[in-house]
Amino acid sequence: MLAASALCFGLSAAAQPEAPEEVIRPIQQRWAEIKYRQPEKQQAELYHTLAEQARQLSESHPNLAPALIWEGIVVSSEAGARGGLGALSLAKRARDLLEESLKLDEAALNGSAYTSLATLYAKVPRWPLSFGDKARAEELFRKSLALNPDGIDPNFFYGEYLVDEGRVAEGREHLRKALQAPPRPGRELADQGRREEARALLARLDKEGR
Repeated sequence: MLAASALCFGLSAAAQPEAPEEVIRPIQQRWAEIKYRQPEKQQAELYHTLAEQARQLSESHPNLAPALIWEGIVVSSEAGARGGLGALSLAKRARDLLEESLKLDEAALNGSAYTSLATLYAKVPRWPLSFGDKARAEELFRKSLALNPDGIDPNFFYGEYLVDEGRVAEGREHLRKALQAPPRPGRELADQGRREEARALLARLDKEGR
C-alpha cells in the first residue's frame, strides 16, 4: 500500500507543469548571449531566429504571460538591431505581444512587460510614423517601478529615458539604483551587461559635465 502511494505521488509530481521561470530560461539565456557576446552586425538575424523559437514557446504554452513577455522582448530587440523604418512593424508586433501578456498577468516577471512597453513607447517615432508617446512611456515606467522598485531593468531604462528627456539628475539617481540592484539567479550575464551599460552612460554624463 505504501509503495503504491509512493508511486502515485511520483506520478503526480512528474505531471506537475514546469515553473514559468524554467520555461523561459533558454530564451532568456540565449537573448543575453546575443545581446552581450555577439557582434552588433550579426544581432538582427540572431534575434530573428530566437524570435521564432520564442513564438513556438508561447504557442506551446498558451496563457503563460512570461512566454509572451519574452517573445515581445526578443521581437523588440530585433527591431532595435535592425533600425530604420523597416523595424517599425516589428516594434508594433512587440507592443501587441506585451499588451497581450498584461491582459493575462500584469505582475508577471515583476512587471517586465511594463518596462519593455515603456521603452518601446519612449524610443519609436511618434504618429504618423509609429506609436511613440513620451507621456505614455512615463506612465508605463512608473507602473514597472511600482511593481519592481529595486530592479535593474526598470531603473536602467527609466534612467536612460530621463537622461534623454534632459532630466539628468533624476536619470543619474535611477542609473545608480540599477547598479545597486540585487542579482537575479540565472541572469548573471544579463545583469553584468546591464551594469556595464549603466556605468557607461554615467561615465558619458560625467565626461559631458552633465
